[in-house]
Amino acid sequence: MLNRTTAPAHFATTRFHLIKPQRLRFANGLQVFVFDSGDQELVRIEWIVGNIFTTEDRGLLNTCVCDMLLEGTGSHNSAQLAEQVDFHGAFLVPSFGYDQSSLTLFSLNRHLPSLLPLVKEILVDPTFPEKELATYIRNNVQKLQVSLKKNSFVARREFNRAIFGATRYGYTPDAIDYERVDRDELLSLFSKQYRPENSSLVVSGKVTDEVIRMLEQLFGDEWQNDGRVTPNDGPPASAPVSTAEPIVVERADALQSAIRLGSRSIQRSHPDFPGLQVVNTLLGGYFGSRLMANIREDKGYTYNIGSGLASLKHGAFLTIASEVGVEATGATLAEIEKEIRRLRDEPVPEAELAVVRNYMMGSMLGSLENVFSHADKFKNTYFSGLDLDYYDYYTDVVNTITPDEVQRLANTYLDYDKMVKVIVGKLPPINGL
Repeated sequence: MLNRTTAPAHFATTRFHLIKPQRLRFANGLQVFVFDSGDQELVRIEWIVGNIFTTEDRGLLNTCVCDMLLEGTGSHNSAQLAEQVDFHGAFLVPSFGYDQSSLTLFSLNRHLPSLLPLVKEILVDPTFPEKELATYIRNNVQKLQVSLKKNSFVARREFNRAIFGATRYGYTPDAIDYERVDRDELLSLFSKQYRPENSSLVVSGKVTDEVIRMLEQLFGDEWQNDGRVTPNDGPPASAPVSTAEPIVVERADALQSAIRLGSRSIQRSHPDFPGLQVVNTLLGGYFGSRLMANIREDKGYTYNIGSGLASLKHGAFLTIASEVGVEATGATLAEIEKEIRRLRDEPVPEAELAVVRNYMMGSMLGSLENVFSHADKFKNTYFSGLDLDYYDYYTDVVNTITPDEVQRLANTYLDYDKMVKVIVGKLPPINGL
């Protein structure tokens, strides 16, 4: 009989096994990564293209091209495309990111003969119809007008602009930018960007030889490489970040202030990145973090506060974000400063560090719930110029990091005085600002 007075045995997670992809290259230069695992007749196929930014101030075009991929082709309008996908119980989802855009198909294997030719149409012959484009622009202008009333949205825009300046990472479109979007520009950008030599294909699930054969025929043999040179995607020029004064957007009727702090940071390829993720987790990266324990649990200033570390192709940043009552804005900034200085000045107790280690390793293990998760881990490393051995290094760092190393990293990468500080709402006068 089960003895419920005795806790079950538990063991620390120190290693996990990642599925490695089979690597192929089609004749047209398309890189293909295959994760074949699982018993269900289900696949996820991702066509991932590198974003090409022809001018630094028009990053909006890349978003529009991605968002409008499903609005029509030379043979099907948007309603017909949606009807075909729905009829087969599939999902076809375009997604835009800072550095890559993707088109992802979730489908049962038996429906691929009907769906893959449809995807090929979308990737070689989208029309970006004028009527749908006008509707898209109108809808997004309205969404922007609504979002600009939200303090957290404005804070994020101001923070991105302050951190990365007038680059694609700092670009924040206004209504007039949407209204300037031109169909011919979309078609021109599409023709430069959505090409096999600028793309990667990640296939995961039950990937049979027949699936590979269909993909190679449609997206290898029939998706032609036109021989043009893909424009070089170099680092965007960026001015130094000014942190002399906080950026305050006053709103007279605000009941809450949105707070966003942070600074440029290191990318995943930097040897210190896994250790800095430990520091970030301690500071505000999980529910038991110091910021949460202090500012939510102890002071009651907010419902939620957290910090994050983001790695991009040509940059990285660390950010702290929260929304608090306007009367607690200054006090919250003071407590954030206090927690950062505590990480810099005092060694973290070993017991607290052990909790964070277990949390991070458990989260990593919990995120590997299916073959799609393994493919996602691969993408994180591949697009950072790394291989899957990175995760061995990551686990070694997390499992062996010491309080002294945490303190060194905090002193190297966390400096409250050099952080950009954005407040949208109200900021009563406080000492030190």
